[in-house]
Amino acid sequence: MQLKIPHSFSRHEAVARAQRLLIEAKPKFADKVTVGEERWEGDVLHFAFMMQGQNISGRLEVKDREYELNAKLPLMMRMFERKIEKMITEQSQQMLK
Repeated sequence: MQLKIPHSFSRHEAVARAQRLLIEAKPKFADKVTVGEERWEGDVLHFAFMMQGQNISGRLEVKDREYELNAKLPLMMRMFERKIEKMITEQSQQMLK
């Protein structure tokens, strides 16, 4: 799954907002998600987690005007890819205001 989410922040502020969202999201999803990897390399977040018995991994790259999300969805979740993309887009727009 590849998704581009526009933002209007400086790159530094966009990274800070992504980091803050991760910190805020962890307690909300602690009973549903097991984090396997969360590693920042500059403006790129490498991640892996398990949700509902499914492994999801990928990277989130912060660019000048957008977040670029590349995630590997397991086969069972690929049939819901468009729905997942829509949900991520809608929620990120609300959270990134």
